[in-house]
Amino acid sequence: MNSKRILGIFTLITVLMLPMSAIANGLPSFVDLAKNCGPAVVNINTVKTVEVNGNPMQDLFQFHGDNRGGNSPFEEFFKQFDDRFKGNNGPKHKQKQGSLGSGFIISADGYIVTNNHVVASADEIKVKLRNDGRDYPAKLIGLDKETDLALLKIEPGKKLPFLTFADSEKSQVGEWVLAIGNPFGLGHTITQGIISAKGRIIGAGPFDNFIQTDASINPGNSGGPLIDMNGQVVGINTAIVASGQGIGFAIPSNMAKNVITQLKNDHKVSRGWLGVSIQDADENTAKALGLPGKTGALVSSVTAGDPAAKGGMKVGDVILEIDGSKIDNTNDLLRTVAALLPGKTIVAQVWRKGATQNLTITLGERAGKTVVSAEKFAPKTKDETIDQLGIVVRVIDRDAEAKTLDLDKPKGLLVLEVKQGTPAENAAIAVGDVILEANQHPVNTLAQLRKIIDTEGKERGLVMLLIKRQGGNIFRTIELDKQK
Repeated sequence: MNSKRILGIFTLITVLMLPMSAIANGLPSFVDLAKNCGPAVVNINTVKTVEVNGNPMQDLFQFHGDNRGGNSPFEEFFKQFDDRFKGNNGPKHKQKQGSLGSGFIISADGYIVTNNHVVASADEIKVKLRNDGRDYPAKLIGLDKETDLALLKIEPGKKLPFLTFADSEKSQVGEWVLAIGNPFGLGHTITQGIISAKGRIIGAGPFDNFIQTDASINPGNSGGPLIDMNGQVVGINTAIVASGQGIGFAIPSNMAKNVITQLKNDHKVSRGWLGVSIQDADENTAKALGLPGKTGALVSSVTAGDPAAKGGMKVGDVILEIDGSKIDNTNDLLRTVAALLPGKTIVAQVWRKGATQNLTITLGERAGKTVVSAEKFAPKTKDETIDQLGIVVRVIDRDAEAKTLDLDKPKGLLVLEVKQGTPAENAAIAVGDVILEANQHPVNTLAQLRKIIDTEGKERGLVMLLIKRQGGNIFRTIELDKQK
């Protein structure tokens, strides 16, 4: 054995014999951070009335009220008894049910941030402070379901420690963070990790933009803060992947600041509204539109009388910027517009027929919108096959049918059949779709559609269709079979 190898083995043995503190030297200490930030984090207990089956055995093996609230670490053990008696349902009766969560103080006079799902529908909300261990009744100031945020207020009769918000846009993947909360009702608990990713979309709502972290988050952590190394709140812990480990999600502080400010001042949240339907522009659609890249939000419909229509926006426009903020996709547009107040005048940069244009639009206020479902129609007479696409279509020429399909008048071509293995099937064209435009030209006859396919379609190798589906407009880009 040569001397270099002996030296290498000796070095390895020496490292393995070092105390853990020496190996860990250089890693951050969270002691001061925990001491300084911990007192501003609170436990939240709620009680609400629910209707349950009157099975006495179920009641026997369930936790109610107090500080456990049905989220005890022993819940799974007792759940087996609950499951055994579910089939033996007695008469329904109302019952008090407890739940728990976390929150954090944002001002010395007792304003507290938490999640909407922690306090929604609660008959009673109590906040426990860490410093004095007392429960204080909390007043609900406001809720926002779309971002899952809520604001509470307590009257402690003294100044309280509080946390401030960080600029979440400046946070970076890989930064250390601390999560503080009340997991499983165990009380004040601190876990550490890093920011694993930003801008996560998990299907929780229209404004998804979550921070992902591997700091341990569990039921009961909801509403608690995710704290950076400066002791500021970079996110509000909200969701977990139940079957995963080290995968938690937090609402970014910049989104929360805007919502919380409105809840405090107005007790509600107002959001900007354009009045358009949008979709992402895929690679083929971008090519069809002559876009330099796959970017922006493609406008598939513009609601008459809404702000976008009044500002001159048209179907087929691609929104690239709002007041100078780049729009990469539909989620960007939703978040950007919703963060602006109704009545604000903005400049929207759009891509229209090969060039950019600036549109001046005064935003309306976002409200719930309903979508009308359209019926699917079986093939009838006067139908013809468009071989290049692989579809069977028919002209819509009756007022009653147009109304059923949510059209303002008879127009377009109704898709009656989509043949297997064809370009139309590959582009997800469906029976019941109404083709309104091809390559941004209206198509109300079969001859018009065929002409566009035979000219622009052959030249570009694809055709972009504007389709009305279930009350809304969408674009579908079809790559043409070169043999046809």
